[in-house]
Amino acid sequence: MTLKIAIVGGGIGGLAAAAFLNQAGLSATVYEQTSELREIGAGLVVAPNMARLLRRLGVLDPLLKTAVRLETGWEFRRWQDGADLLDAINRAVPDDAVRLGKRCLRVEPADGPEGAGPVLLTFADGEVVEADLVIGADGIHSLIRAALTETQTPPAYSGSCAFRALVPAEDAPAFARDPAQVLWLGPGRHLVHYPVRAGELINLVAFAPAGGYTTESWTATATVAEFLAEFEGWDPRLTALIEAAGVPGRWALLDRQPLRRWSRGPVTLLGDAAHPMFPFYGQGAAQAIEDAAALARCLSEELARERADPAAALRRYEAARIPRTSRLQQVSHARGRLNHLPDGADQRDRDLAFAATDALEANAWIYAYDPAE
Repeated sequence: MTLKIAIVGGGIGGLAAAAFLNQAGLSATVYEQTSELREIGAGLVVAPNMARLLRRLGVLDPLLKTAVRLETGWEFRRWQDGADLLDAINRAVPDDAVRLGKRCLRVEPADGPEGAGPVLLTFADGEVVEADLVIGADGIHSLIRAALTETQTPPAYSGSCAFRALVPAEDAPAFARDPAQVLWLGPGRHLVHYPVRAGELINLVAFAPAGGYTTESWTATATVAEFLAEFEGWDPRLTALIEAAGVPGRWALLDRQPLRRWSRGPVTLLGDAAHPMFPFYGQGAAQAIEDAAALARCLSEELARERADPAAALRRYEAARIPRTSRLQQVSHARGRLNHLPDGADQRDRDLAFAATDALEANAWIYAYDPAE
């Protein structure tokens, strides 16, 4: 059985889906709305569960040429003292499998309770594409999710926002150039930094009260002064790092409940389109790649059957993935409250627990997972 597979969205999840499907002998076309493939953001940590799958795709070694190997997985500090991945995954995708400048306006799932027959995708340039199977990898504001979900629960205002920036290593204080993922914790706020791109840049991600800020967009920006104001009175070394930042990105964290279903007939979701989560465990990209590997496996196994049913493969895919991603959504939400405790007894208990815990061991259920098992 030959399927015409369309992937809407050419970010990390969409490209990973195309790569794993290609590895399984299934061809897919990626439709990306931007005119070029690029990462929107700054940097990320490649956790063991992600590295395992990148190695399986054969793209980990190229990534390691620019990645920074962290000698300290987590280094905790108190507040008073103390895009290379996208390119790598694209190497595993056939050159003619990605179509740029294709903004999807409408998806029309096949009629019927479970869907049967082709799906039509309408693009802004007027082209209509017919596909046997559609994968919505189009991010947090997913058009495909909106088409699948009859009743949409609006996201809740979390009261927090994020700042993100890159600092040239030569402009950063010496402590920030150490090969460590450093987490600074304080009342109502926290900040993470670590070197990226072969140590040439320092990635800086911070979380603070949002006030009235509600814009949820990876392309929204702030000023260094706004960023700095949120960390007034913190360790001078940290504020010096913020002062060296370029134009920071800023976005509101909106809270979304886990979905009970990701699929309808021959249409399914992947990555942030399926399970947007707070970034406090740094698992957003890793979970999208896990989704891609699991989806390719379910489809390839189903298509090997004499009477293959792609919709059944999608149901198995979501059944395998939803419990794990829902749990990660929930623990990521709870981690935000833990990181932002006010100074006091609870904060001191938290700090003692962090100091006594091996982060990799404590989160083995996250890092040891393999969707192929």
